Amino acid sequence: MLIKTILNKVHKLKSFVYQDVKLGLYQGSEVFNVIVVPRKNGHAICSGCQQPAPGYDRLAKRRFEFVPLWGIRVFLLYKMRKVECKTCGVKVEQVPWAEGKKELTKVYMQFLANWARKLSWKEVARTFNTSWEKVFHAVEYVVEWGKKHRSLDNIKAIDEVRATEHKQLQADGYEPVLKKTRWCLLKRKENLTEKEEIKLNTVLQYNLKSVRAYLLREEFQVFWDYISPHWAGKYLDRWCTRVIRSKIEPMKKVAKTVRRHKPLILNWFKAKKAYSSGIVESLSTKIKLTTRKSYGFRTYRCAEIALYHALGKLPEPEMTHRFGLYSWSMLAMANYIHQG
Repeated sequence: MLIKTILNKVHKLKSFVYQDVKLGLYQGSEVFNVIVVPRKNGHAICSGCQQPAPGYDRLAKRRFEFVPLWGIRVFLLYKMRKVECKTCGVKVEQVPWAEGKKELTKVYMQFLANWARKLSWKEVARTFNTSWEKVFHAVEYVVEWGKKHRSLDNIKAIDEVRATEHKQLQADGYEPVLKKTRWCLLKRKENLTEKEEIKLNTVLQYNLKSVRAYLLREEFQVFWDYISPHWAGKYLDRWCTRVIRSKIEPMKKVAKTVRRHKPLILNWFKAKKAYSSGIVESLSTKIKLTTRKSYGFRTYRCAEIALYHALGKLPEPEMTHRFGLYSWSMLAMANYIHQG
């Protein structure tokens, strides 16, 4: 099977295609260089507002490191387009496989971060022929993504409201506007597909309990942006009051739970966001274990990221393919023993 076929199977890129794969040399070792080009008639996306914008120039070819294949490093090579956005002005385009100026692809950062839970960061770096700093940046990316996507989804309140209301609309003979909207309402906006985004925009036009529950969930995200525990507490009180007055029972249960645990939640701010509320019990022992696994700390920031990653129970980005983690575990162990 061609490498290009494998890539299309496990990591298909929206609006881009894998043009060619060549074996080459980089930093003294053999690598797979994968040439990526835009699809014909595809529009570049502005990195500022995430809207289509006309491109007018290209930058020099950039190298993005991908998940290794058969122990050989893989790089996506692409010439980034400059776009002239009506809203943001001149910007470099946004690509689906990477973020900002990072050298690692998103999926490779998730891959390294997953291994950083099983091995020490130094062992992960040695096993996959990368650096300790790149392992740290991979873990940092996953942690920051999780912090931004913390929400009330795990309580399933919105889904409960949607399911109940959908059944009621059907029973009353109304148009089934909530049909196939589960993930539209549960996902974060930035994770929606085009079809889901269109469906969500349609549903939001209706005055439904599901819509109100969704909007309350979105309002809650502002809470995590506060710095002061005092003002965070004020916002939490106002949010809980709005939810109670909404008369949406599953959401009211959530608000009551939040009120009961308000002191613990605000401890997250009082501790200068150093720890999440999920690591209260046996904190000292777990911190020592995490420190031993991730040895090599240069700064307090490294320690903070390691603790979030190991103990924070944060959500993680969805992976289109698990990249054979069991097979990789065998390969990693064999490689580690061979090197050791």
